[in-house]
Amino acid sequence: MSFRIGNGFDVHAFGEGDHVTLGGVRIPHARGLIAHSDGDVAIHALCDAIFGALALGDIGKHFPPADERWRDADSRQFLRHAASHMAQRGYALGNADVTVICESPKVGPHAQAMRENLAVDLGCRLDQISIKATTTEKLGFTGRGEGIAAQACVLLIQG
Repeated sequence: MSFRIGNGFDVHAFGEGDHVTLGGVRIPHARGLIAHSDGDVAIHALCDAIFGALALGDIGKHFPPADERWRDADSRQFLRHAASHMAQRGYALGNADVTVICESPKVGPHAQAMRENLAVDLGCRLDQISIKATTTEKLGFTGRGEGIAAQACVLLIQG
């Protein structure tokens, strides 16, 4: 049995808007995110973790921000693309652990729906997906409310 581990990180600045999308869930918020796609940092970090584990580069290689096809795109399609690469290479998700880093919006009330979306897109059980949130105690760009970040770690299993 072969294992691979990957990690990913993503960040977007807040801008005009009335919601953010995290883990495929639209969350009402006083501001939106500045991004080429929907700015879903949770999914972007998760995609990078999967691509990294497979040694396939990063999300920008697969979905270049200069390519207009991806303007305002639903990031769940990016995750399904990453999942297809796992399957093509004979890997399945062992588990994924995603941490969203922000002062607001509150992630906890939406974590279950986020887990459900990610499990569907990755074709795995709900207990293989963890969504957590933390603040930076008012420190740094997330603490000042300038943006939002996420990090993800995955274990892929072949065999």
